[in-house]
Amino acid sequence: MPTYEYECKKCGEAVEIFHSMSEPARTKCPSCGKKGLKRLIGAGAGFIFKGSGFYITDYRSEAYKAKAKAESATKETKKSDDKASGGSSDSKSSSSSDAKASKAEKPSEKKSD
Repeated sequence: MPTYEYECKKCGEAVEIFHSMSEPARTKCPSCGKKGLKRLIGAGAGFIFKGSGFYITDYRSEAYKAKAKAESATKETKKSDDKASGGSSDSKSSSSSDAKASKAEKPSEKKSD
């Protein structure tokens, strides 16, 4: 059950009243007793979820967990292989940059008219 904020238009008293959502808004002021109570729009309170079941990882299937574990193991194996081989596995990029450099060294041939 939520807590609602009310303000009395007759006496100016601001009060918080705890009642169910299905219950109609109160109109009688608890301080002055007159019918001038108006419900205010408040920010409300945040929800606090405690326990398991509130995170997306709590609902993962066993198949998903097994696949994720296998992928992380594969990534770790690749990292350790890269470190053992010298840290650089970009042989394609270094050979293509050598080819570009050799093209740049050749003078371009121009036809003379």
